[in-house]
Amino acid sequence: MTSGFRSRRGASSRLLDLVAGGQLVPLATPALFLEHEDVLKRPEQREVSGLTLEQVDIALAALAAAMEPVEVHFAWRPQLADPDDEMVLDAAVNGRADALVTHNLADFAGAAPRFGLALLRPGELLEEMKR
Repeated sequence: MTSGFRSRRGASSRLLDLVAGGQLVPLATPALFLEHEDVLKRPEQREVSGLTLEQVDIALAALAAAMEPVEVHFAWRPQLADPDDEMVLDAAVNGRADALVTHNLADFAGAAPRFGLALLRPGELLEEMKR
């Protein structure tokens, strides 16, 4: 998510375009969405993205409308070395995601297969979608 906001040229940004076009549906728990909001509104993130707080709010509202909300019925914690990543895994597992898409493959490599999740980088998902 953050990568897509930071650069309009990469695969992450293209995935956000697909979300906006209804071709891809991201999953998020309320906690995960609020974490995205916190990160995207940080001054250092906005400096890189060039977005104002108002623009971030508009983008987040559009993203929220396109997302499928996930209720966590069961938390399988701990599964990951970084406790901050657990909410991402919670959303993917409880939302029955087809894939967990991240640049951070190493941190999810052990857990994703246990839950039948494909683990892909943004560019890899784009390639999969072309097939």
